[in-house]
Amino acid sequence: MAKDCLRMTKPVNYVKSLCSWHFEEKGLSLDSVLAEIEIRLGEYPALNDIQHLRDLIAEIRPKRPQDITRATDNLRALCFVLQNKPAWRKALRCYLVQVLTTRKLVHLFTDLGITQNIGFWSAARQRFFNKFLPPLVNDAYIKDVFGQLFHKKTDHIWINGVADQAWLDLLQAIGFRTPAPRTTYAALTCEILSAVQVLSYRVTNIGLEAELVRNYPDIEKFESPFLRQNDAINDYVICYSKWLADKSCEREDSKHIEVLLTQCEDITNRIRRTASLQGVSVSLTRLLLQLMQSIARLRQLLDILDSRSTEHAASIGITLFKELSIAENHNQSLRKLMQSNTELLSLQVTERAGKSGEHYVTNNRSEWLEMLRSALGAGFIVGFMALIKILFGTLALAPFGYAVLYSLNYSGGFMLVHVLHFTIATKQPAMTAALLARAIDGGKQKLDELAELIVKVLRSQFIAIIGNVGLAIPTAYGIAWAWVAITGKHLVSPEKAAHLLHDIDPFASLALPHAAIAGVCLFLSGLISGYYDNKASYANIPERLRQLGWLQRLLGEARLLRVTTYIGNNLGALAGNFFFGIMLGTIGQLGSFFGLPIDIRHITFASANFAFALVGLDNVMSWQVAAYSLFGIMCIGMVNLGVSFSLAMLVALRSRRVSFGQGGLLTVLLWARFKESPRDYFFPARDVKTEIENEVETEKKE
Repeated sequence: MAKDCLRMTKPVNYVKSLCSWHFEEKGLSLDSVLAEIEIRLGEYPALNDIQHLRDLIAEIRPKRPQDITRATDNLRALCFVLQNKPAWRKALRCYLVQVLTTRKLVHLFTDLGITQNIGFWSAARQRFFNKFLPPLVNDAYIKDVFGQLFHKKTDHIWINGVADQAWLDLLQAIGFRTPAPRTTYAALTCEILSAVQVLSYRVTNIGLEAELVRNYPDIEKFESPFLRQNDAINDYVICYSKWLADKSCEREDSKHIEVLLTQCEDITNRIRRTASLQGVSVSLTRLLLQLMQSIARLRQLLDILDSRSTEHAASIGITLFKELSIAENHNQSLRKLMQSNTELLSLQVTERAGKSGEHYVTNNRSEWLEMLRSALGAGFIVGFMALIKILFGTLALAPFGYAVLYSLNYSGGFMLVHVLHFTIATKQPAMTAALLARAIDGGKQKLDELAELIVKVLRSQFIAIIGNVGLAIPTAYGIAWAWVAITGKHLVSPEKAAHLLHDIDPFASLALPHAAIAGVCLFLSGLISGYYDNKASYANIPERLRQLGWLQRLLGEARLLRVTTYIGNNLGALAGNFFFGIMLGTIGQLGSFFGLPIDIRHITFASANFAFALVGLDNVMSWQVAAYSLFGIMCIGMVNLGVSFSLAMLVALRSRRVSFGQGGLLTVLLWARFKESPRDYFFPARDVKTEIENEVETEKKE
């Protein structure tokens, strides 16, 4: 449509109609704005007020930021007007030059889009208060002017949506190829050179930070590229400044600087890999992020300075302009701050959870049977935990007292389960989801291999649930009858038994929403486990404990070594179980305190409560009620596992910035696998290797 209109005999009418989308609200047009600029420049040669530029951008900005076509047409209309109005074209070019040359340009390149050298909490607090009291705008800085020109938080959408060629056409229409006055070119170039120096000093400063040296001590052993790049850039700036003053001087390129920047990036990547083993902190994350952003910006500015053609420089400038627009619109976003500062930390937390998830996946029959044994042990302990909880419930306490006792029961029991190397089935999804995300990341595994991993995860999850529930119910049943034999009365009254059965009713009660809350707690406990595993490595907790003199005297060197090694390897799991128990023990009491219908339902405890209710009713229960209760228990378990797995998978994928677009194919493959061999989803194939080894051993004995 635009091309057809431009072929009309009176294209100016097309331009006016195209731009009339904004006329009604402001009474402005591209014609009037450009004419006003021409008049003002004639009256005031030193005009540098940005209001006219804001009006011009308002005419280009589409009503809906997603309307990229309209934004592109607006730019084409402006190009057409400038090409047919040489006086307006010259006036706009002079006006833009005055706006740029009368303000400091350095901070736009060195600050916008680069993480600032302040802590996370300080930055979050600053952005929070800026929501209510915006920061002071300094008109002497292009950085602040840029924010005034593109003040809408959605401007980056249409700016980045418009093709680079459209922006190049606009620069050409303004007169970008027209040779600028020497003083103007030198002033703008000097600002870029100053920005290059500032970024170089920043890279050097970060490269010498103690936290980076701690993770990569070789920085101190060899000649640091962080120092060498600064020397090279200072020489480059001096040489370039001489060339600006005297074109007869030789102009050097920045290829040797690129080599040094690449070496700086290599060290940064090594520090990232070291952090995956030694742990990472938010401050280290911020330093690495700031370092990579500064290096990337340095490269862009050096490419502009080294450009031998205006087209290449303009192309790089447009890419930089689009990046700056995104950074400006997200400059005060709390969500983006949290995302950028915690990305590497969350990656390492989920990475450690993924490594733990390897222990929850069985690959053969022997491991599958070991998982069953481990789950049976956990079910046995949970039976006694359910007994203790019911006994605590008979006490006359305030909600806080119940919360403390319930939390101690849950936390102590779950930590005992871990110490005895048993398995709680609902703990698996938070770990295995991170393992699957690691497999999906970057397409490291083929689709059939990923399907095989999922089958193993489902099979392991199934046997763990069977083990937990399969022994929790008979254990609780035996405990309840033992209680009757010892005390002469039931552990739970018929009224309490009816209440326990109602709590696991999937439709007549809030059992499923409460199971979802428990799933969230399971997910959070997985993150806590990963966090404390990371903390144990990063803070060198085992090594620091060994330095305590009183602990050495108390335990002795050999026992201290075993204890501290165990803490280093299991701190995350212990902390995760401890806080999981606190969450389960306090949520219900918080609901009672605030009058909210919130509580938790956990499949293993629901199974034990069913057994207690059965004994409390003297086994007088119809098969329909029993089947319905078991169905409710199964639903609670599905919600526990589904919520925990979904949240853990989402965080793991987001922390890696990956998405999985083959879900449909994977689903078809899994269904085909199920139809072909449904047994594989529940039972592993016979361990062929073990049979062969047994035959060899038998032959040796004979």
